[in-house]
Amino acid sequence: MLEDLFQSFTSVSVLGTIVGLLVLHLFYSSFSSQDGKKEPPGPKPLPLLGNLLQVDLKRLDSSLFDLSKKYGPVFTVHFGFKKVVVLAGYRTVKQALVNHAEEFGDREVTPIFYDFNKGHGILFSNGDSWKEMRRFALTTLKDFGMGKRLSEGKIIEECHYLIEEFEQYKGKAFDNTQAICYAASNIISAIMFGKRFEYKDAVFQAMVEKDHKSIVLTGSAPILIYNMFPWLGPFLKSWRDLMKNVEENKVETKSIIADLKETLNPDMCRCFVDAFLTRKLNLEESEIKDSHYHDDNLVYSVINLFAAGTDTTGNTLQWCLLFMAKYPRIQGQVQEELSRVVGSRQVRVDDRKSLPYTDAVLHETQRLANIVPMAIPHKTSRDVTFQGYFIKEGTIVFPLLTSVLYDESEWESPHTFNPSHFLDEEGKFIRRDAFMPFSAGRRMCLGESLARMELFLFFTSLLQRFRFTPPPGITEDELDLTPTVGFILTPSAHELCAVSRQ
Repeated sequence: MLEDLFQSFTSVSVLGTIVGLLVLHLFYSSFSSQDGKKEPPGPKPLPLLGNLLQVDLKRLDSSLFDLSKKYGPVFTVHFGFKKVVVLAGYRTVKQALVNHAEEFGDREVTPIFYDFNKGHGILFSNGDSWKEMRRFALTTLKDFGMGKRLSEGKIIEECHYLIEEFEQYKGKAFDNTQAICYAASNIISAIMFGKRFEYKDAVFQAMVEKDHKSIVLTGSAPILIYNMFPWLGPFLKSWRDLMKNVEENKVETKSIIADLKETLNPDMCRCFVDAFLTRKLNLEESEIKDSHYHDDNLVYSVINLFAAGTDTTGNTLQWCLLFMAKYPRIQGQVQEELSRVVGSRQVRVDDRKSLPYTDAVLHETQRLANIVPMAIPHKTSRDVTFQGYFIKEGTIVFPLLTSVLYDESEWESPHTFNPSHFLDEEGKFIRRDAFMPFSAGRRMCLGESLARMELFLFFTSLLQRFRFTPPPGITEDELDLTPTVGFILTPSAHELCAVSRQ
């Protein structure tokens, strides 16, 4: 009886909420269009739903890319009540993020991003706190060798551990996902915590796995729906699982920070955490108020950098090896160049300029894999007129990186794996302006130089030692390049053989 009463009450409440929202939506739509300013075009939204029925939430970037071909490089879509301006194509995205960096430079902190960080940290924050945390992170990462010799040594050391892991399978097919993610994670861990973890460390495994699952869930359809209708959160299993992962990783991160705090020596800075704690200590002794150096910013900055430094680099390296198994002729050319230029010695970062084909293959992998297809949403910091359209302050903006990396006016064969995109007629490496996998402007990836170094050293070290092939019974043509869609695009579950070349 009570259960029936509760269900009736819930149904009436939900119905009342929907009707109320519908009225508000109709009122808002009519009210907001009275200013007469020319806004970006777009498909006509339905009441309450907006344009939800006109897009595929399982591959939103592709749907928006298709809409851009009808409505142009700057257009509007509605997700529920939320108006979003989409930027498509290299020239438009660059013009917004670089030439109008200030106007398009704020972060849209969606409900799920707020759940993650409560407005703290680096990735999902704005204002003075974000500026200070980003500045501090950039300076500290550089101090600990990001893009320098110090990082090169750590990466080369980790290459040996990863090679040992691959060798254990003696040429038999295996899933390389975990080993690659552990290797990538250990590089950012060395900077964050001053140490690497054993691949069999249970706490380390759990942190990496939870980060991976969280990134997949963040881009899932239920969470996209949650961002439009946050009151649905507790009813969604994906949201509950995501919150559980986030809380557990927060506990583990706080535990590692607490251990480092106990052995802190301000005169001997071992890692990012030490640098932050020392800065915090100095500010407290100076009695400076309103400091951004507090525990929440430390915990969430570490979580942001750990996750960003693990999954994106690890997934790109997985795509590298998958493409090599898929295209054995290209793999053979990379290995021929490595043998001719480097031989059997350890590849160094300085070798990159002498390995144009290998460099081109790495760039083409990042372009075609397109692992962050929509970037993290931006928000306008003030009213702006852009390409003749008025965009109001606080408008959500999607810089569609898919449309940049696959821009038909910039790439000769945008949907094909073609290293020649980055080679001139003489076979020399050439930079392409439309190569924008790290985004651009104020919010571009702050770990770009570290990621580039990792990808180059891991990829070349593995290709020196192994030839990558499909499992027995599967041909190159049968290898599936369809991505698993989450917040980033990861390879579908697969196995490869790492056959020794020694």
